[in-house]
Amino acid sequence: MLRIAATFALLLSTCAAFAAEAPPEVVAELKRLTQENLDAIAPGHVEVWKRNLHESMIHVDENNVARTKTELLAEFNPLPKGLIGRLQVAKFQVTLEGNVAVATHEDLEHLEYHGQMLVSRWRSTDTWLKTDAGWKLLGEQTMAVLEDPPSIPLTNEQACNYSGTYRLTAEIRETIRCAEGRLFSTRTGRPEVAYQAEVLDVFFAPGRPRTRRIFLHDAKGTVTGFVDRREGLDIRWTREPVK
Repeated sequence: MLRIAATFALLLSTCAAFAAEAPPEVVAELKRLTQENLDAIAPGHVEVWKRNLHESMIHVDENNVARTKTELLAEFNPLPKGLIGRLQVAKFQVTLEGNVAVATHEDLEHLEYHGQMLVSRWRSTDTWLKTDAGWKLLGEQTMAVLEDPPSIPLTNEQACNYSGTYRLTAEIRETIRCAEGRLFSTRTGRPEVAYQAEVLDVFFAPGRPRTRRIFLHDAKGTVTGFVDRREGLDIRWTREPVK
């Protein structure tokens, strides 16, 4: 294990030694092309992406769907009626190695959805290849930048319904207490974590939008445990009987 870790560290240091921050003119050009691609999405200007993409391009979207250039271009259409949107590059960083550049950028989206305004953020990592015809986008992976959901207020009585000790294994337990309509959870050897209610029985820890804590009930409505849910996968905890 130590040998593997040392080898991995050496590879990282080697890559860092060869990769360098791109010159300002390269950064400016790739940012321009990136914004050009973003501007073409809402109106469905497929010719822009057709021009800027490499023929061997692979695109992976936020839903884990991988597409070739042909497949991606085939799906290009203007936004449906009732939707008005725009995307703006907010943060942009590039490293360069020879004729290959890797750019990572955060994009801010404003989408008017049938009269309601939605503001979201996206993170993309792009691989660009310098060709005789200019820079071409060879690969892109995009993901949504998750945000904490809105919370709802609970009465202290509602929150205290979840108080108790919960067991994962014979050695791992977690104690939950209530205060001012919120939950405070302490697992052995770890700092206390505060939880807020998203809806009744569903809680989140601010700053950890990938996970939810969902409380379970029996047929009589008594809390029997909870699951820690992350990307659709659950870890089940059982509530210990109140002494």
